[in-house]
Amino acid sequence: MSFLRHVGKIGDRSVAVVFREIPGEPHMCLIVYTQTLNAHIHDPLMRTIESDIGQNSENLADALNRTYTQEGKIILQVLHHEGLLKKIQTSQVVMTPTPTTQIKLEELNKILDEMQQGEAAVKRLAELDKSAGIQDPADVARRMRNNKDARNTPSEILGDNQLADSLRQQAEKMTREAKGLMAEADRLLKEAAQMDPVVEEKPKASRGRPKKALIA
Repeated sequence: MSFLRHVGKIGDRSVAVVFREIPGEPHMCLIVYTQTLNAHIHDPLMRTIESDIGQNSENLADALNRTYTQEGKIILQVLHHEGLLKKIQTSQVVMTPTPTTQIKLEELNKILDEMQQGEAAVKRLAELDKSAGIQDPADVARRMRNNKDARNTPSEILGDNQLADSLRQQAEKMTREAKGLMAEADRLLKEAAQMDPVVEEKPKASRGRPKKALIA
């Protein structure tokens, strides 16, 4: 697979990123050290990552909560019960979506968050345009029909066919703009990963025993 989500490294140790951000603590994430897993967990976990369900999930946890170990147990629950989920700072994790691409998780999170905000902005703009931001051509035509100004002639008033064409053109324009924004965001994400390689950093030594993450 040329591009693989949810995989990275901490120093020279391979990890799978289960939650790229912890709610309320966006600078922290939950990871699993894949090289330390037993085969009955490791193999199905890696198959899940490489599967369509894994690659289409925003967080790997969503996919792991729907797949099973070789013993028939839900993978996410096993990782939690056996204390294999580790809470780590996003600045310590280097994502490796391809053998030649590296990007810190904290930087990747910023890019993905900006993309999500962009999608929300496009939807909000469409709602404003529909309600009040841009006048509905049909409403304009109705007001024109009701206008008693003698200077207006029937030829100056839009017909139903013209109104329908105007509405279709406006809808098509909004659709093209939304698709263009999504395509540009995806291009920027891939370009950032290729043009800004990151030198792997070893995590700082922890002074205490790491806390186990709780899964609700």
